[in-house]
Amino acid sequence: MSLQDDLTAVRRNLNELVRSVERLEQDVARQSPTAPSTPEAGRMVSVPDTPYDSTLWTDTDDEGLGARDRHAP
Repeated sequence: MSLQDDLTAVRRNLNELVRSVERLEQDVARQSPTAPSTPEAGRMVSVPDTPYDSTLWTDTDDEGLGARDRHAP
């Protein structure tokens, strides 16, 4: 294949991709005429610096380490 053939194939594939995306956008618009609202992108959520309540972790295993009262084989 020559470079010209490759470029022609790329243009054809790109045009087909553009048409497919346009059809997909039309399908989505038909199926959900009112898009659900999304949270504000700039909205910040504050996370406190205080430690978590240690009772949240009662009776839990350390991931990858197993249970606290057992030993590895």
